[in-house]
Amino acid sequence: MNKPELVTTAGSLEELQRVIEAGADAVIIGEQRYGMRLSGEFQLDMIEQAVILAHDRAAKIYVAVTNIMDNETIKSLPDYLKALGQFQVDAIIFGDPAILFIHKQIESSVALHWSTEMTATNYATANFWADRGATRVIVPRELNMEQIVDYQLHCKIDIQVQVHGLTNIYHSRRHLVGSYLERQSIPYECSAYGLNKGFYLIEEERQELHHPVYEDHNGTHIMSADDICMIENLPELIRSGIQSFKIEGLLKSSLYNETVVKAYRAAIDQYMKDPSQYIEDQEWLLSIQQLQDPKRELTYGFFYKEQVY
Repeated sequence: MNKPELVTTAGSLEELQRVIEAGADAVIIGEQRYGMRLSGEFQLDMIEQAVILAHDRAAKIYVAVTNIMDNETIKSLPDYLKALGQFQVDAIIFGDPAILFIHKQIESSVALHWSTEMTATNYATANFWADRGATRVIVPRELNMEQIVDYQLHCKIDIQVQVHGLTNIYHSRRHLVGSYLERQSIPYECSAYGLNKGFYLIEEERQELHHPVYEDHNGTHIMSADDICMIENLPELIRSGIQSFKIEGLLKSSLYNETVVKAYRAAIDQYMKDPSQYIEDQEWLLSIQQLQDPKRELTYGFFYKEQVY
């Protein structure tokens, strides 16, 4: 049984160091011009520093190049991907086929992870990209446990599953929050509006649910009203052979993300030490609950729901 990789996100070099020291095997970073829904802005000079910091600690750096690319952005991609290769980042997360084309054109040796942004709910599509150079597929959040296990069995490459944090439920290229504030003559910067700024979408029929609105260079993103938390069910996921678990740190504090990584690290290590003697430590979940926003429920997401497409 292979030990699954624990991946998370970081919004700064300081947070990157904290989550690695907490037990993350790999960290996802990127630049808003090329990446979607990032915890922070890492331009090339910071990416280079991040790689050095991570590699010194035996961790990996994955750069998100998941944006919906326009023709203007495409022009700068060859130089950007070349720089990532020179910095020796461990993988590029991509969705747009243009990334794959340019990656081959510049003869880059950086690994390619195919993004969940493409929402491929079947393993045949994942295998299509595997045949074209992808080494990992990031599974859509909409799949349940049975579907994920089936996906894993038939997929030619590694799969990554999100085990903790919020998820995106809507995206528009338009800056809806910024446009509204501008119309109201309220000064603003195009960055992140969310939990700490009080921007939420509330449904008329379920007003107890608050969906954070996150806005960045790439538009407006409406996020889930709850957080996935699968720490109690990690043994089931590990036994299924999933190679990579992701903790989404977007719109969370560094302390929260560090605490979550520590808890999942302890749970994975405990199980892998001796599965037959595995006993869940209640302190793992309790440490997360103590920092959890009381307005945001910890749930199993879609893992145990029947899906109808």
